[in-house]
Amino acid sequence: MATTDYQIFFTKNLLDWHAGHHRPMPWKGERNPYLVWLSEIILQQTRVEQGLPYFERFKMAYPTVTDLANAPEDEVMKLWEGLGYYSRARNLHATAKHIANELNGIFPATYEGLRSLKGVGDYTAAAIASFAYDLPHAVVDGNVYRVLSRYFGIATPIDTTEGKKLFAALAQGLLEIADCGLRIAEGPNPQSAIVNPQYNQAIMDFGASQCTPAAPRCHSCPLQAHCEAFKQKKTAELPVKSKKLERRQRFFNYLIINWKGQVFIKKRSEKDIWQNLYDFPLIETDALQEGRLFLTKNKTCQTWLGESDWRLLRASPPQRQELTHQRIVATFWELEVLDNFSTKEKNWVAVEREKLANFAFPKVIDLYIKQKFLPLELF
Repeated sequence: MATTDYQIFFTKNLLDWHAGHHRPMPWKGERNPYLVWLSEIILQQTRVEQGLPYFERFKMAYPTVTDLANAPEDEVMKLWEGLGYYSRARNLHATAKHIANELNGIFPATYEGLRSLKGVGDYTAAAIASFAYDLPHAVVDGNVYRVLSRYFGIATPIDTTEGKKLFAALAQGLLEIADCGLRIAEGPNPQSAIVNPQYNQAIMDFGASQCTPAAPRCHSCPLQAHCEAFKQKKTAELPVKSKKLERRQRFFNYLIINWKGQVFIKKRSEKDIWQNLYDFPLIETDALQEGRLFLTKNKTCQTWLGESDWRLLRASPPQRQELTHQRIVATFWELEVLDNFSTKEKNWVAVEREKLANFAFPKVIDLYIKQKFLPLELF
């Protein structure tokens, strides 16, 4: 088959498949650019099943972009808690303020205008342009990369400039075939032209449920007849990435300082992971620390506790959280200080334990709090 024939077969069968495999989602068919944008930001680097309840909560809490813009930052971060990649929440809030205050609450109606918004990349701009405004821009996300690389047998790494340009051009060409219409001949009588604006949604759904990363459903795939990866037994090898993910391991020691029925927390303002979230006073070390000796020898701990009387109540086993490029190993050290304790740390806030739920914490801390500071090793 010629390249164009492969493309026509691909588009025709993809759209036919989608007609019978529609995945109902609350944002599908949505024309409000605010809600389309909200759903796309939430779904960046997030599974649909995980993102769905967050979309519903944000939609209920902030029905309009102005409502989101006027919300306190801590409230937005708390609502986002547990979803990860918190820069998305910060960008979401900043962009809402920009649209509400600088654009009179009106979303840009062009790809270029959408692309200029903070936190909106090529994919998100194309998705909003396509779903909200019916503009002819192909979306290229992880699902699209996988489907196209397998069907056309493309081994060009998707994380390179060359690969991104190649797949973007291919995706756009396929979108144009779908939008301009296909004349399919079955027997002596050709069918009428097929025009389907659902192409972008179809290819993403296909990658999410049919051409999955692991164990793709090749046996029931409508594209199997001309899928290069299937013919060459390379579905497990495609798509190709040139860069191997390496995680840096960091050791966090959180001090839970109990004082007059309260504990101290602080807001993370430095340019690091979890910016603008709250945590406990933190001492980062090069390796895992064990035993009371760590606290008595550590200079930062000595500075914080000063001349006050304190005792170690207990410490947790190491708690782990995997991030994209980092692995956090956290130990929680519970201390009790007596009435003579005072702190010079201006960014520390004393909070009653039962009110900790009002603050947004990183996942590893949130889980520890929800477990009521268990499991613990007593000294």
